[in-house]
Amino acid sequence: MNFEYTETQKMIAESIRDFAEVHIRPFIMEWDEAQIFPVELFKKLGEMGFMGVLVPEELGGSGLGYHEYITVIEEISKVDSSIGLSVAAHNSLCTNHILTFANDEQKKKWIPKLATAEWIGAWGLTEHNTGSDAGGMNTTAVKQGDNWVLNGAKNFITHAITGNVAVVIARTGEKGDSRGMTAFVVEKGTPGFSSGKKENKLGMRASETAELIFDSCVVPDANRLGEVGEGFIQAMKVLDGGRISIGALSLGIAKGAYEAALKYSKERHQFGKPISDFQAIGFKLADMATEIEASELLLHKAAYLKNNHKPVTKLGAMAKMYASEVCVKVSTDAIQIHGGYGYTKDFPVEKFYRDSKLCTIGEGTTEIQKLVISRNILKE
Repeated sequence: MNFEYTETQKMIAESIRDFAEVHIRPFIMEWDEAQIFPVELFKKLGEMGFMGVLVPEELGGSGLGYHEYITVIEEISKVDSSIGLSVAAHNSLCTNHILTFANDEQKKKWIPKLATAEWIGAWGLTEHNTGSDAGGMNTTAVKQGDNWVLNGAKNFITHAITGNVAVVIARTGEKGDSRGMTAFVVEKGTPGFSSGKKENKLGMRASETAELIFDSCVVPDANRLGEVGEGFIQAMKVLDGGRISIGALSLGIAKGAYEAALKYSKERHQFGKPISDFQAIGFKLADMATEIEASELLLHKAAYLKNNHKPVTKLGAMAKMYASEVCVKVSTDAIQIHGGYGYTKDFPVEKFYRDSKLCTIGEGTTEIQKLVISRNILKE
């Protein structure tokens, strides 16, 4: 077992830190308060190879693995987790779904544009009345000749407005049948394909979230990913990797909040000494640091399994569940260490606190992760 970061990971971390100081940090609150999705920033990240981390070089990507991918998401999220969320959704959901399940012709058509961020990707599974119960979806796809006609809507979709292409799971069989759903790629501009209102969110406000709407939307059969009826099974496999993404996002938030709290605790003096000298604060920092280390180890174990094509469902769920709950706890304690200042927008922990909660909800709630974990350990 090797716990050292590779030279590649170190280089990635350093380049992102330098990039973030110039292109992200000065604009964090402007983007957050106005809910601006900074498209041009993602084009720049695409030029650096961070929008196609897992994509092979021959398709325009960086050709890296999950350890490097965790580093990318973590380092961006330490500065602005909204940007980290969008990078994660683009890489692990839309792009990775096509990369994993498309045929060679489909990959050549869409992957190079996604890997360079010429196109921004979206991924549609969740619906208004079927959050965790994805099998009960109402969006349908009906075969008509060489085409499929899609009707319905998806909600809470990252990049629903700005995205150039979306992977969408629609029902092609009976409701509740795990083999009754199919995946399609739908390009922006397709008649009958539109987006709804942007959600006004608690946190992650610079990451665009809205509805995808399908009104007699005609999609050619050539845009179908895999076999008819495989959509739900594909989506569950994509979410295995997506959980590592959200775990990395959570890790970045936790580290960002912890580092801010540690710095403040050394600078803030009360009763003639820095507050870090008080046991109550020191113990909080000790808990934060320990739980962050545990999160990181779980994530990289899941990454090892993923890189080596071993079963990752249980470990991915464990890593996502633990890291997401830790980032909420660490962000809460960071506010507490800052006291009244932590409740203002003048200090970064306020935003980490708001952003952190989504990590326990998105791509499978904590409760769903526990369900996944328990089912897997009972099979062993």
